[in-house]
Amino acid sequence: MTEPLAPPPPGPPTRTTQDALTAVRAEVAKAVVGQDAAVTGLVIALLCRGHVLLEGVPGVAKTLLVRTLARSLELDSKRIQFTPDLMPGDVTGSLVFDSRSAQFSFREGPVFTNLLLADEINRTPPKTQASLLEAMEERQVSVDGRAMKLPDPFLVIATQNPVEYEGTYPLPEAQLDRFLLKLLLPLPERDAEIEVLRRHATGFDPRDLAAAGVAAVASAADLRAARADAAKVSADQVLGYVVDLARATRRSPSVSLGVSPRGATALVATARAWAWLSGRSFVTPDDVKALAHPTWRHRLQLRPEAELEGVSAEGVLDGVLAAVPVPR
Repeated sequence: MTEPLAPPPPGPPTRTTQDALTAVRAEVAKAVVGQDAAVTGLVIALLCRGHVLLEGVPGVAKTLLVRTLARSLELDSKRIQFTPDLMPGDVTGSLVFDSRSAQFSFREGPVFTNLLLADEINRTPPKTQASLLEAMEERQVSVDGRAMKLPDPFLVIATQNPVEYEGTYPLPEAQLDRFLLKLLLPLPERDAEIEVLRRHATGFDPRDLAAAGVAAVASAADLRAARADAAKVSADQVLGYVVDLARATRRSPSVSLGVSPRGATALVATARAWAWLSGRSFVTPDDVKALAHPTWRHRLQLRPEAELEGVSAEGVLDGVLAAVPVPR
């Protein structure tokens, strides 16, 4: 299914922070072709201080997308390849004994960064998956009774392969709920795929973003200012609509676990960010519909019999959006 997100229509240039984030999306497009919806979703996650689960087959530029986004925002990024033998300390860091001082000192793990790419997160055991929970929720890591703050901004971008399930450990519901968005990275359209091949044929090197012309066009300060501006967007008109949609998912006969109040709060937050990127100071029902799939698709737990009948979370959400009356 194609992502419901698309680059928002150009709004009036009333804020320089909007211009900065528009420039970020344009800068990422210099290296990544045909993934505009994913780029916009990542920008929304940064505005909402949320985390993202990316799902796509190998070779659709998931790693390149994260590296390019970090460069365009002048942020640090690190990558962890999740494997069955990865330990929690390999993610968060560990205490190391210093023989010269005869003391233990903490050596930071890769989680201490701005953008953390957790590659193939479903290939590591639940104990290591859970090591990210505190970092994602509290923005800190606890070591030897001390809480160590993570940088701001901090965003976990986890990837998983939708095809290969052998040797994987599906993420539990508690951890899935920590992700603000689940974005699908489809295979590119024909014209976009031709453009990818053309760029590589003319010397594009995904490991050398500077040569591709990707530069920092915004900063962490711009992002903080953008967050403050997006927080002013009014969502009062759609609160009842979002609650009705969430309650409808819980009543669906195909669903054993519907959208929680945390999920409803997440949809309001993403819709506000989307409205702000579109140049508006208020949220419309169309904003809610545009973000319902990426915000809720991973929060629904289907009944086994419904899955056997071919029912999907996408289909349930389509039915809910069609059935719940839109406020006027």
